[in-house]
Amino acid sequence: MTSETTAALVLPQTPLAQHVLALTLRVESPAVANHSIRSFLFARLFAEHTTAKPDADYDTDLLFAACVLHDIGLSDAANGNQRFEVDGADKAAELLTEQGLGVAAVDSVWEAIALHTSQHIADRRGTLCLLTRNGIALDFGNDTEFISDEVGAAIHARYPRHAMATSLTDIIVEQATARPDKAPPFSPAFTLLRERAAGQRTLLEHAADHGRWGN
Repeated sequence: MTSETTAALVLPQTPLAQHVLALTLRVESPAVANHSIRSFLFARLFAEHTTAKPDADYDTDLLFAACVLHDIGLSDAANGNQRFEVDGADKAAELLTEQGLGVAAVDSVWEAIALHTSQHIADRRGTLCLLTRNGIALDFGNDTEFISDEVGAAIHARYPRHAMATSLTDIIVEQATARPDKAPPFSPAFTLLRERAAGQRTLLEHAADHGRWGN
């Protein structure tokens, strides 16, 4: 394994990062948790690709929190009556506030999570939102040309996919079926619910199917 590949697998070891990771592994399914961790690894690779520097252009702990907690709204720990993105952002903000982070840092992570399904909007809301959304998109296999086969294979060997897109869709549809307020018109949950009700393979699953990494 090259030094580049080894470095790509390293997770932050700060108390905050360890707390975030422990919660995610405890409350999320393996498919969702692995997707969340891979999203951070890909976000960091994207940052390197775009020459965004840790500490100068973004805070690694905040990027880790935003990526690893971005789907916490799909767990029982944060399944409320709002869109899963907003429920997740609220839960992340609560957690980070309890860990002593300031208002500005908490708000930046809230925004990155709440907007992670909002292409173009998230990309214009600062570096943390941009890196978070692109890390998640890279896990669907979009625009991955700058990632070597070795690095991609190592990430997936450490954090297998487990039919990620189907697992995400299953949970989103289950939540929206039980609580319709979670799927307001034109939201991702609304679209997925309609596609599943029509007996279709969802656009989310198709996106993964046709991406570099598969479902």
